[in-house]
Amino acid sequence: MTSRTFLASLAALLVAVSTTLVASAQNEGDNATSMTGQPAAPPPTRNAREVAALVQSFYDQTTSFRANFHQTQFTKLYNRYERARGEVVFKKPGKMRFDYDRPNGQVFVSDGERLTIYQPPDEGEQNGQLIEREISEDQLPLAFSFLTGTGRLDRDFQLRLLDPQREGFEDGYVLELRPREATPQYDRVVFFVRVVSRGGRNAGVIQRVLIVDSQGNRNRFDFRNMQFNRDVADDRFRFRAPEGSRRVRP
Repeated sequence: MTSRTFLASLAALLVAVSTTLVASAQNEGDNATSMTGQPAAPPPTRNAREVAALVQSFYDQTTSFRANFHQTQFTKLYNRYERARGEVVFKKPGKMRFDYDRPNGQVFVSDGERLTIYQPPDEGEQNGQLIEREISEDQLPLAFSFLTGTGRLDRDFQLRLLDPQREGFEDGYVLELRPREATPQYDRVVFFVRVVSRGGRNAGVIQRVLIVDSQGNRNRFDFRNMQFNRDVADDRFRFRAPEGSRRVRP
């Protein structure tokens, strides 16, 4: 994969990274929780702002998020699907790590200030490649603001509910977000939300994120085994590349 293609994929991935943090819920008085609530079936009638508020309020309470993910990426130009699996971990403020299962094997890590991307060697190659870059707030589009805890769905996006039956998500809500200010990274983001009861409160938990760009490319993340507010050591967000890895300028 060329560095240009790789960075284009990274841009879409980071949109998912930023929005996934919204998928956090917390039991009142419990700082280490897992996903055990039961979704409503069928869900009660709510409008887009109400669903966004449920998502936002529980995102605001979270400190960390961990899950297994299944990624499905569709490239319209080549009419091609690519699939991958792995584990993702987030920790406020702005820390993230994506570890892809083999044969993909890629790693995306941010300590909140610096982004590190590692791509293992392809067949026939001896060494992988490493991309490192500083992250500054003015370089990040609005959707990335969730990494720093400063974004608000109702302020930053135009909100609309899609037909859940048509989207194959009958027992939840499908919330479409379009940025109020255009960004080249994506055209719209879609949250697949289940509202569960946790600690006597309703939580808007995102189980799937879909990112669509202006060319019609689609990047989808499905999350399983979600855990919230677990202790995560800061060194989890540092990465030491294998000896001999080639550094690539972004």
